Amino acid sequence: MLKSLFRLRVFVSPYRWRLLLGIFAFLLARLFEASVPIFMMQGIDKIGAGDFDVLYPVLGIIGGVLGRFTVVSFARITVRRVSLNMAFDLRQTFYDRLQHQGSRFFNRYSIGDMMTRAVADISLLQRLISLGTILLVILVFATLVGFAFMLSLSPALTLLILPPLPLVFIYAWYASKQMGITSALVQNRLSDIGTHVQENLSGIRTIQAMVQEENEIARFSITNQQYADAFYDQARINSMMMAWMPVFSAVSIIIVLGYGGTMVQNGSLSIGAFAAFFMYINMVVQPFRVAGFMINLFQRAAIASNRLFEVFDLEPEIVDNPSGLTPQNIIGNIEFRNLDFHYPDTETKVLNAVNLDIKQGESITIMGRVGSGKTTLLKQIVRLLDAPSGQVFVDGYDVLDYPLAQLRSQIAFVPQDTFLFDGSLRDNLSYDDADRSIEPIWRAAEAADLKDTIEAFPEQMQTMVGERGVTLSGGQKQRATLARGLIRNAAVLILDDCFSSVDTETEEHILSELKRLRKSQTTILVSHRVSTARHSDRIVVLIDGHISEAGSHESLIKQKGYYAELEQIQREGQREEPGDETALSPGSGTAT
Repeated sequence: MLKSLFRLRVFVSPYRWRLLLGIFAFLLARLFEASVPIFMMQGIDKIGAGDFDVLYPVLGIIGGVLGRFTVVSFARITVRRVSLNMAFDLRQTFYDRLQHQGSRFFNRYSIGDMMTRAVADISLLQRLISLGTILLVILVFATLVGFAFMLSLSPALTLLILPPLPLVFIYAWYASKQMGITSALVQNRLSDIGTHVQENLSGIRTIQAMVQEENEIARFSITNQQYADAFYDQARINSMMMAWMPVFSAVSIIIVLGYGGTMVQNGSLSIGAFAAFFMYINMVVQPFRVAGFMINLFQRAAIASNRLFEVFDLEPEIVDNPSGLTPQNIIGNIEFRNLDFHYPDTETKVLNAVNLDIKQGESITIMGRVGSGKTTLLKQIVRLLDAPSGQVFVDGYDVLDYPLAQLRSQIAFVPQDTFLFDGSLRDNLSYDDADRSIEPIWRAAEAADLKDTIEAFPEQMQTMVGERGVTLSGGQKQRATLARGLIRNAAVLILDDCFSSVDTETEEHILSELKRLRKSQTTILVSHRVSTARHSDRIVVLIDGHISEAGSHESLIKQKGYYAELEQIQREGQREEPGDETALSPGSGTAT
């Protein structure tokens, strides 16, 4: 537990002096607190001796209480400010790590799990500093200060109450081990709930369309029950600790009553000192009453810390290490030299000896069956996936030599996932530059055949599209993401199956606009439609990760291969794909 929590020192270190000031203030507060029994003892002894002039003890008690109140308020504010700053830094670091991870990471970790770590786990660590540190400091200082004053009043009586303390620590150590096991399970079950809810809400339309609401509620009930059971086990251990700690303190009180009472009778201890001794016992024992809660908090925070550093310790999948030799502006020449690629943890090649040279200003359409490697090939260009060195080149330079920011800003990649952010249409279309003027936004919308649609909305560009563009149709979302790519006027535009949800008339309009606007710029498309491919300068057919055909529409028709058969099927309206017994749905499917 201590090892994982010790790693947080990197995030606490910038605020260490403020934290130490808060800790020192808590020590000062314990001294103020310890002064109150002394003044009370003096007052009781004076009254017992018949002297009712207790102004000085009364003023001392008032001063001690006010001093403690002032210092504790300052200490709590100081420590909690440190916890807020630390939590802020943790969130920033966590978010930064997520931004630089790739597909392998997000295949391994669910979005719901990451949300739980970003919110619940960091909140636990914030609570550890703001509350756990306070409780621990109070426990240590109250024990030291309390025992110091008890020893000054009666060393013999103080030594008598020490024997039960080892039992407290032994039980706390045992309970903390059990708490660690249950805390890890609770955090994992909480992540399961986050994953389940996120997945369910993202697919709510499918669930409702297939009338699976009751089944999903039943599935969630199981996940929810698993979390409740884990939390119950944790609460049971914590409750046992909370119940046993007062027993240990009661033993100390009984010892003091028994032996301390005889000391008062024989005159070796005054009544005032006896009363003060009880106050010091309460000062020492009171923090132990919440020891169960404190151990629970520390164990859960340790698990949370492990879960966060599990993400922090992962190296970015895509390493940004530019050579500094590449030109500042990309022209648009793309070359694949004998490219081989396979995904981690598998030896099956997705791309096999791909050789392709794309010149500036050329328009290329890549076709092939689902899973043939089309999307994988395109992702190499913008390094969403990393190819081996010496196999992918941009303007004659290895793609690995370019700064990632330059590569992705000057090569516009429009993925097949039509993702829109929860905001206005204008914000989505101009996502890369929020200060862009309205004119180029309208031009991009017109090129994507979206202008008339936007003008039909009451709010036009200020229309809110909802989370993931839920208020728009599939075709509208696809055209919006296309406009978001066109607006950048990049040297290279990559469109990954961006016409599957639009009709042929709209497609023809968009393709003619692309040809007009991008005469001297490189355009690469992925499509399942021959009607799309025929407009390109060159068509490349991928089969099982290698190029099987390449050429113009006319030349490929003459070859009578895959492309020619596909053209005949789509022209005649048939549904079977050449060379495959499965049904063909032109323009649908997910490329790999």
